[in-house]
Amino acid sequence: MARTGQNEQPLVFAAPDLLKAVERWRRHLGSERRLADKTLEAYQRDALQFLKFLTMHLGGPPKLADMRDLRTADIRAFMAGRRENGAGSRTLARGLAGIRSLMRFLEKDGEGNGAALRAVRAPRIAKSLPRPLPEPEARAVADMENALDEEPWIAARNTAVLALLYGCGLRISEALGLTRGEAPRGANDALRVIGKGGKERLVPVIPAVAAAIQRYMNLCPYRPGADAPLFLGARGEALNPRLVQRAMEKLRGALGLPASATPHALRHSFATHLLSAGGDLRAIQELLGHASLSTTQVYTEVDTARLMAAYDKAHPRA
Repeated sequence: MARTGQNEQPLVFAAPDLLKAVERWRRHLGSERRLADKTLEAYQRDALQFLKFLTMHLGGPPKLADMRDLRTADIRAFMAGRRENGAGSRTLARGLAGIRSLMRFLEKDGEGNGAALRAVRAPRIAKSLPRPLPEPEARAVADMENALDEEPWIAARNTAVLALLYGCGLRISEALGLTRGEAPRGANDALRVIGKGGKERLVPVIPAVAAAIQRYMNLCPYRPGADAPLFLGARGEALNPRLVQRAMEKLRGALGLPASATPHALRHSFATHLLSAGGDLRAIQELLGHASLSTTQVYTEVDTARLMAAYDKAHPRA
């Protein structure tokens, strides 16, 4: 394969035979592996970036034969280019995951060679711990008394969503994916949540969360059917997650919270506070919908860090 550079960016980034193979890969991811929509979009975006690079790198749209002839130097050149454009280690690692998925698919059909990708290590990602809110601040965020919107039903809506994130450990997409018919009807009810990868879990609803949702439903001026979204925007449409993020931004300013106080930080707070109160790690894993216990174990490090900080602050010999 001849490696040349071009200044003009072509409109086609793969030859017809490779385009057909990529389309088969996309269908495979969606129908057989049933990846979450966002993961599927990310994989497709990563593959397109790689094909764009190869088009410039090879001097023309790559063919299937080129995918069988990839070298380690080609992969390193791609990664170096992404670094120059500002991509961090986490972005590069995720991008390689999408490209490796495509190459495994091609290799399985005898149309690609993944050896070059396997020879390249993913960049090391600096380990970062979740940053939960202290319990009083997390409670304040999910308290109707602190809601800032002048429209009562919208204030109740925002409080109900944030209460779900902290009280049930939901992701914002999971909370906004609930339908009206799935709303808890009582203090001892449970939510059936569809998480990442279509994984289903049952999450108990504490009385404070059930009351917040009921208050919102009573005040909401719209009465859609059971299959309609539970949380609605001002015009009756499905609530945009950006509006929840803005509500949290306002609360940050009003309550003097740090920039790390995001809607997702409430999910971290849910897990950390349960663990601090003696919650079982396996049970917390199930409540969060984590596929692997190792993902949940990060909260033990958060709890240990908090204990050590309290020790250093309070112990007379620290």
